[in-house]
Amino acid sequence: MPRKLFAKVNTVEEAIIMERATPTAAWTLPGRATPDVIALGTDTYGLVMRTRSFSVVVVKEDAEEGVRHLLVGGRIYRVTLQDDRAELIQRLGLDRAARVGVPEVKAPMPGLVLNILVKPGQVVKKNEPVLVLEAMKMENVIRAPGDAIVKEVHTDKGTAVEKGQLLLSFRSDTN
Repeated sequence: MPRKLFAKVNTVEEAIIMERATPTAAWTLPGRATPDVIALGTDTYGLVMRTRSFSVVVVKEDAEEGVRHLLVGGRIYRVTLQDDRAELIQRLGLDRAARVGVPEVKAPMPGLVLNILVKPGQVVKKNEPVLVLEAMKMENVIRAPGDAIVKEVHTDKGTAVEKGQLLLSFRSDTN
């Protein structure tokens, strides 16, 4: 099954969608000319697009956020990369709790609670798995929105939940 990579350049909201047929295949731009990229050294690449060539230098990288700052032709570009799973998580709103510091996790879609991985009073770290929700025949691992203490578990294993239903609440005082 082809994988997709979503790239956002600077603040452009329209994602550039790249695909590849297998994990080792080159990324392509469907319906567009695909650039040739050659590694020239650590964080330095040569890029050839149609008849033009560019030097690309990775100036700064935040792998956790999927953000890279690239120097191309004397200009800095902020490029955000997400694979198809991360893009789906964002589209479903699962990333919002982490972004705005909301001390609760709600079901992103209807599903069945397969497993609850935490208990009230337990200290969790950002992105630590806290619950497994089965939806659309897929197991979705729900992660802690930040460093926190589990305040309350609002569901049980084996329970069917609706979109937006409160699953877990947290306290941020981890001291």
